[in-house]
Amino acid sequence: MRATERADASPPPPRGKDLAEALTAVARGDQEAFAEVYDAVSAPVLGLVRSVLRDPAQSEEVAQEVLVEVWRTAARFRPEKGSAMTWVMTLAHRRAVDRVRSVQASTEREHKAALLEQTPAYDEVTEQVESRLEQQRVRRCLGALTTLQREAVTLAYYRGLTYREVAQLLTLPLGTVKTRLRDGLIRLRDCLGVTA
Repeated sequence: MRATERADASPPPPRGKDLAEALTAVARGDQEAFAEVYDAVSAPVLGLVRSVLRDPAQSEEVAQEVLVEVWRTAARFRPEKGSAMTWVMTLAHRRAVDRVRSVQASTEREHKAALLEQTPAYDEVTEQVESRLEQQRVRRCLGALTTLQREAVTLAYYRGLTYREVAQLLTLPLGTVKTRLRDGLIRLRDCLGVTA
């Protein structure tokens, strides 16, 4: 290499002990030391994050978040517990895994919400079948009443007439209508299996 090329080239990023010293300086707010740390770790951080996320845009975003975290939390670095590069890469891995979990949780929430929108509040088919079966049972039980009981019950409960109106329509005394209705309802209750 020629001397002019060496002078133009940027200084090599700090390694090992130099990176640890640079992180210590970053903890004191040294912006130039952060520039050195950035140059040393930005490519490996992006590579690690990209291997976890697989999405280039998200990878760049998470790598940027990691480097901001390095700037903010450099004081937490402890050289006695491991190398500076290991500390930074651990931050990067954790942040990338957190993003994957966040995206998965968001996708699951959206999927559940979509399923809830598609699922009816109740089973319409079952509701219709039960309603039809109930109607058939009531018709069968109404058929088991005497003609006079069936007429009184039908007028009072299906046409909504009062007992007095039923008595006038059937030209019967009010007491007789009340008796027929009471007896008819008791027979319906027994036929339908309703407990009092």
